[in-house]
Amino acid sequence: MASRGSCHVILWLCHFDISFYFPRRKNELGEQNSKHPSEMWAKTITGNFASVIHGLNTNHLTDVVIQRSKRMILDTLGVGLLGTSTEVCQKVKQYSKIYSSDISSTIWGHLDFRLPPLYAAFVNGVAVHSMDFDDTWHPATHPSGAVLPAVMALSEAFPQKKKVSGLDLLLAFNVGIEVQGRLLRFSSEARNIPKRFHPPTVVGTMGSAAACAKLLALNQMKCKNTLAIAASYAGAPLANAATQTKPLHIGNAAKHGLEAACLASQGLQGNNQILDMESGIGAFYTDYNPQTLPTLQSYPWLLDQQDVAIKRFPAHLGTHWVADAASSVRRKLVENSGNLLPLETIEKVTVKVPEVKYVNRPSPNSEHEARHSFQFVACSTLLDGSMSIQSFASENIHRPALQELLCKTQLEHPSDNKPSFESLYCEVTVVLRDGNTISDRCNTFYGHWRKPLTKGDLEKKFQSNASEVLPAEAIEGIIETVYNLEKVEDCSVLNTFLSGQSARLLPEKLHVEHSNS
Repeated sequence: MASRGSCHVILWLCHFDISFYFPRRKNELGEQNSKHPSEMWAKTITGNFASVIHGLNTNHLTDVVIQRSKRMILDTLGVGLLGTSTEVCQKVKQYSKIYSSDISSTIWGHLDFRLPPLYAAFVNGVAVHSMDFDDTWHPATHPSGAVLPAVMALSEAFPQKKKVSGLDLLLAFNVGIEVQGRLLRFSSEARNIPKRFHPPTVVGTMGSAAACAKLLALNQMKCKNTLAIAASYAGAPLANAATQTKPLHIGNAAKHGLEAACLASQGLQGNNQILDMESGIGAFYTDYNPQTLPTLQSYPWLLDQQDVAIKRFPAHLGTHWVADAASSVRRKLVENSGNLLPLETIEKVTVKVPEVKYVNRPSPNSEHEARHSFQFVACSTLLDGSMSIQSFASENIHRPALQELLCKTQLEHPSDNKPSFESLYCEVTVVLRDGNTISDRCNTFYGHWRKPLTKGDLEKKFQSNASEVLPAEAIEGIIETVYNLEKVEDCSVLNTFLSGQSARLLPEKLHVEHSNS
């Protein structure tokens, strides 16, 4: 099979280059290379990005960036573990079994199933986004799912004697997040909820590539080529939102970023001005205006300035404003009815949200459509009081009471309600048959970056998700490892726990002082 052969070649190359480049990493993560000082700025935007990717080291990481990225990692692992049981993930796992290699990486939640690194990144990436439960950033994208599966799969491809530390993993992960955020800020239109293409397929692919280039310790020229190669993998139409194909966007971003770095490590070349040109990354944005990055001295990470939103239920982020507003309205409606919604007394439900066409679905027929439906989330919350994973089960989507309420529901798009995750709001109004109206508005839902989940609630979300596929010992091992990640000498312990192995390995592999952080 030609495809299997090409996979063998890529993975062999990846293994070879890891062995070849790894000795340079000590210099990258410590002292600056005197022959290639990290402050030597290139004349192009692409060269500038390559210089920053190459030059950033663990000393640049701030406490805020470390803490926020550990929250992102824990949440992403949890939603990925939960996602391994979804129908779409089962299909891509079955497909990926046709590939094999002497080098293999963990498939999260599976003790006896491994895949070559490229396909482990793909499957785990699909799992992360299979329920639309992963984090969201501003400007709009899902930052973690494209990067974490790639760097974790790559970390297992290093020779056994070459350990990847938790700090190495955190640095690579944050480089991947940073590149996404910087690229998104080159366009004003990227600040709004997308209309034409799914952002992770563009910036996520570039972020994954940058993260893998960092973990491979590629030089500046190969970092340039990594970005150029990744750009030719970028892009997917938003028309596939609310289908089983959308999770493939994240899986492909993870896989293609890793593949781009592996190809660049072998000397494959691309356009070394890919970030400068209107026909490069600029092809995706009508107002693309690239800028050079800050200097490495006291580098200002975007994650320091802009946290992510972490979802409480698996659906499009815009629906979370709807859920909180509808929940407040329901509490008022049931005050005098024994906590049961007086459905027969409802004349009309109005939901004021921004105009986002792909989340305007008045009659969703599948879980994926329901996850992308303002109307469904409003009606489901009015009926049940809150949203959960079970809200999207087929029997709940098609129940008569919900279908009846959907028929009474309409959207309105006030001119001041802009389609931006930074500023949008939702107002839910229920008009009763007696003429009374009950209304409430949500400006910031719980889980948004302005109102982040507490550490306790984040852990509860992770534990609930992970418990679907992992034993309790492995779950606690993951939590402790992530919370101590900057002190972990060998991050392979994280993949050990993700496969479901016992947490008894924790004291043996962590080599850290216990911390309550």
